[in-house]
Amino acid sequence: MARAYGFVEYGGPETQQLFDTPVPSPGPGQLLVAVRAAGVNPADWKVRSGRRTGSVTVHFPAVLGREVAGVVEAAGPDTGFRPGDAVFGATAEGYGGYAEYTLVDARAAALVPESAPFEVAATLPVAAGTAFDIVEHLEIVDADTVLVLGAGGGVGSATTQLAHAAGAAVLGVTSAGKRELVESCGGMWIESGDGFDARVAATAERCGAVTAVVDLVGGDVLERAVALTRAPERVVSVADPARAEELGGSGITRRRTREVFEHVAALVERGVLTPRVERTFPLTEAGAALELVESGHAGGKIVVTVP
Repeated sequence: MARAYGFVEYGGPETQQLFDTPVPSPGPGQLLVAVRAAGVNPADWKVRSGRRTGSVTVHFPAVLGREVAGVVEAAGPDTGFRPGDAVFGATAEGYGGYAEYTLVDARAAALVPESAPFEVAATLPVAAGTAFDIVEHLEIVDADTVLVLGAGGGVGSATTQLAHAAGAAVLGVTSAGKRELVESCGGMWIESGDGFDARVAATAERCGAVTAVVDLVGGDVLERAVALTRAPERVVSVADPARAEELGGSGITRRRTREVFEHVAALVERGVLTPRVERTFPLTEAGAALELVESGHAGGKIVVTVP
């Protein structure tokens, strides 16, 4: 048996607990990974709350988390990996990452960059992978001015870095407490809240009109941002894809593939992308880690570590 942290029914934090779970056996195309670190994401509490019942397979008790880094203990047929490999990737359907052991899809895994500790590698599948897909989708170049709404989180900080590396001017909208993070990623910080759109417009007069919008907030903020660009077709939203489509933009198609993850790992190795881990929690305190992410006040990434 292995220790894991998850939830026993849909609901709030009161449904979460530590429990024992059988160590799974890898099937074809799967890896049994001894988890060293797991990324914590807003999607985790949304799954627990029941918001993702139509898209995420859940069997109670359900282990939380969808991204991990660790060491391959065993490999099923046709994986391309072997025991002892340090890997990061997305957990297999029906399995979670806040655990001592989990199954990972080999097609959604890559070797950990040599320069990255496990707690950094564990943040790459979701935040860095999403940012990579966004920048590729928008085909960002040095002539662009990219507006990032919610630039202080894991996806926002990674998107800011990658767009900046492409030569674009990046306007990062977030709270005052995350100004240093945005600026350290190469962005120009713009305070969120009432009047943010006027502040964006004033900054754009100096650096160039907004040519692309990356939305990680949704709602009225997204609608106000669309009015700032003449190219609504270059608006992508992770937070509110349906509304983005109504406004002329789109959601983002995630490519959880080995090819994408190898590209992301190479960017980390070259120093183009530096994932920002704000804080780590041991597995026994995974509830506190998820609480911090659910509060919306985390800057960068939150990670659960497994001894």
